[in-house]
Amino acid sequence: MVFIRDTELSLRAAAHLVNTLPGYDDEDTLTTLEAFDEYLMVNPYTGLIRRDGQELAAIRAIRPRLRQLWEVDRDGAVPLVNEMLADGSALPRLVRHDGFDWHVHATSDEAPLATRILVEAAMAFVDVIRSDEYDRVRICSADDCDSVYIDYSKNGSKRYCDTGNCGNRMNVNAYRRRKARETA
Repeated sequence: MVFIRDTELSLRAAAHLVNTLPGYDDEDTLTTLEAFDEYLMVNPYTGLIRRDGQELAAIRAIRPRLRQLWEVDRDGAVPLVNEMLADGSALPRLVRHDGFDWHVHATSDEAPLATRILVEAAMAFVDVIRSDEYDRVRICSADDCDSVYIDYSKNGSKRYCDTGNCGNRMNVNAYRRRKARETA
């Protein structure tokens, strides 16, 4: 399943932001302005960006709300998405800029970055819900990972995130278990 460009970018940015939360043995990876700048390099946003401690605190504060989208099913996501859109006073409009053809912005360019991120993620999840592809919203299947991702694979069979080499690690563990059974 391929989502339209801005939906996919917003989904990837939301998953990236959620994956900065601490989990299992991982520490919070979005605690400094430098880490915030790195996030913005990978996930560029247009409009007003202050890059200060207050903005970083606001971005950090929306992560648990975004994480909830991975913890519910399709029907459970609807009230979360609607609340995000309402909280951001979303008013979708078509825009064209920076070499990108027509796409949707749902907040003003002057809205706080945390609001824009939350609303863009909500708009992306609207597309996921409407296309009945919510089963592609996943939490990593590795025993020791709780990172989130969207499965963009053609057949929808991806089981592991890309953040911690989980697929390779789980395959090695399974191989070692098989070998141990063979020698026992």
